[in-house]
Amino acid sequence: MSSPMHVICVGAGPAGLTAARHLARAGVKVTVLERDPVHVGGISRTEQYKGFRFDVGGHRFFSKSSEIEALWDDMLGDQLITRPRKSRIFYNGKLFDYPLSALDALTKLGFLESCYCGLSYMKARLFPIRDPKSFEDWVVNQFGRRLFNIFFKTYTEKVWGMKCREISADWAAQRIKGLSLGKAIAQALTPSFIRRRSATPKTLIESFRYPRLGPGQMWEAAADQVRDAGGDVFMGMDVQRLTRHTDDNSWSVFAQDSEGVEHEYRGQHVISSVALRDLVKAFDPAPPEPVMTAAGSLRYRDFLTVALIVRDVDCFDDNWIYIHQLGVKVGRIQNFKSWSPHLVPDPDLNCLGLEYFCFEGDGLWESPDENLIRLADEELIQLGLVTAGHVIDGRVIRQPKAYPVYDENYEHRIALFRDWLTAEAPGLHPVGRNGMHKYNNQDHAMMTALLTAENILAGEENWDVWQVNEDAEYHEAGDDKTLALKSERLVPRPLKETG
Repeated sequence: MSSPMHVICVGAGPAGLTAARHLARAGVKVTVLERDPVHVGGISRTEQYKGFRFDVGGHRFFSKSSEIEALWDDMLGDQLITRPRKSRIFYNGKLFDYPLSALDALTKLGFLESCYCGLSYMKARLFPIRDPKSFEDWVVNQFGRRLFNIFFKTYTEKVWGMKCREISADWAAQRIKGLSLGKAIAQALTPSFIRRRSATPKTLIESFRYPRLGPGQMWEAAADQVRDAGGDVFMGMDVQRLTRHTDDNSWSVFAQDSEGVEHEYRGQHVISSVALRDLVKAFDPAPPEPVMTAAGSLRYRDFLTVALIVRDVDCFDDNWIYIHQLGVKVGRIQNFKSWSPHLVPDPDLNCLGLEYFCFEGDGLWESPDENLIRLADEELIQLGLVTAGHVIDGRVIRQPKAYPVYDENYEHRIALFRDWLTAEAPGLHPVGRNGMHKYNNQDHAMMTALLTAENILAGEENWDVWQVNEDAEYHEAGDDKTLALKSERLVPRPLKETG
């Protein structure tokens, strides 16, 4: 008699908890292992400091998938609030509306510069770069070179720490798909009451939902719901080794707790949202050297947030501001009260999050917290967003592996790892942003988890999870919205060849 199915989820972020919740509610034994001793949610967690709550990275709860929207409702109910979306670009000492407002851009760039931008855009449309390979090629085709240089180049290179021509065009196509200068102008000129939400690129949405106490509230609720359904969520568990048993195709996951004690968990399936570069090191025995080298060469961009408690005097009301200004290191600034007023316990105060993009171990990452707080204070004053003496306190949060890097070789490296995984590691399922090395949003990460869970419940690979795209348009196809599994635009891998 076979033992009941046991699924081990490594990582308690949006993907891991979504899969665990779905499986546990279907009656499957589930164990979630999370390395963080305190927080669930991964990069979607909510940190706290002296009663202030702040989001690590900024997370709008908006999806073109009715399935994901319904799942958020089921998880959190009336704790989801609707918030206005406002973000701007700080460039050349001025704040520009984002997405583009034709009148705003014309006024602030000036008539002559606007004409140059228009001519540059027309040239790009008439003579596009054929077969764009890089981020630079893709954006120039969509916006023209002059707007690329003004509104994309400086910020993007600050975020990634590399030249725009070294970043794969895939990143642009996946992150800002459906947006071009023409569409942005059309959006700006179209009255809001006739805009169709489902036809609006994510970059142009005007409102979004957000957990009242930050995104971590969603994932704390999800973890509780896993436990309520009979699953386990263990914190402070650092996975060290993964071993496959060829006699029954089960897996042993060895994890070390906060006291250094090793625990073994054995199950038929492992769902992993661990970064591929780290996951490959855990296999025992190790994969062949080419696979180790390929996965080990995948790159990630890290960042840190300096959360500053400030006197709420004339603070900007944007959710966040993109900093394209030269001469400062900060890349983006968040206003947490604009995300949700419930994140700030004192109405006379506010909390601003200054994001600095870096590589783990570099000079910025290793700077003492007090130096980073001083730097953030000085740069806020330099940008004119606060005046001297308004910063009261601060806290630094470091986030490793925030963004998978799409360089020119990443696809080959992932393909090599996937081929080995399919042939030699059945029952091991990568999901989510870092688990699949896909720079996607949390709704896409959740969909990879749901489809993986459905494959496990069905006992066969009905759905190719790797085909979940980053625009999620496929979720809106077809009449049957149940799990979005009958959508015609998601093409599953064939179960077997016929003919």
